[in-house]
Amino acid sequence: MIPSPISGPIRDPDQALRVLLEGNARFVAGSPEHPNQDAGRRAALAPGQKPFAVLFGCSDSRLAAEIIFDQGLGDLFVVRTAGHVTGAEALGSIEYGVAVLDCPLVVVLGHDSCGAVAAALDSLEGKLPGGFVRDVVERVTPSVLSARAAGIEDRDAIVDEHIRQTVDLLLERSQLLASRVAEGRVGVVGLSYRLHDGQARTVAARGVG
Repeated sequence: MIPSPISGPIRDPDQALRVLLEGNARFVAGSPEHPNQDAGRRAALAPGQKPFAVLFGCSDSRLAAEIIFDQGLGDLFVVRTAGHVTGAEALGSIEYGVAVLDCPLVVVLGHDSCGAVAAALDSLEGKLPGGFVRDVVERVTPSVLSARAAGIEDRDAIVDEHIRQTVDLLLERSQLLASRVAEGRVGVVGLSYRLHDGQARTVAARGVG
């Protein structure tokens, strides 16, 4: 039997990651418990929230965080952008989840067949998108170039590299995150999600494990 979510507040990075991955295992197995989704939970949360993780993910419609990790209301503080690119608004939202809501875990969630990575690869061949989509692609391109410099050509392996680069970028740009990881109060982990079977696997970890 796959373990159920732990009741009570979660303030340990390793425990938070374990709860997420156990929820994902239930989702993959087709036996989700849909915790914390009833009227009682809704009422209990009205005075305030205490999520146990910040989920910074790609905006892809197939990556609904509470579903794929079998969580409910008030469990996850979710921030999403196309290609999980980090601008000031995303960084500020993540820092809010850590500093104000006291989340012990930050997750960067990417996935295979990522359209933003595909667009960044196309841009290297001169196929640039228009409008603000170009800004998204330009923020993904450094990860693609880093992967190619390391001899990585497989597209899904490039996605993994982009997840790793995003984890490192968060810690480079946010002094708050870096200090809390150094103190052992927060973990930052990169997960790669497989669309065909729903499994999330770890590709980078800082301050957990």
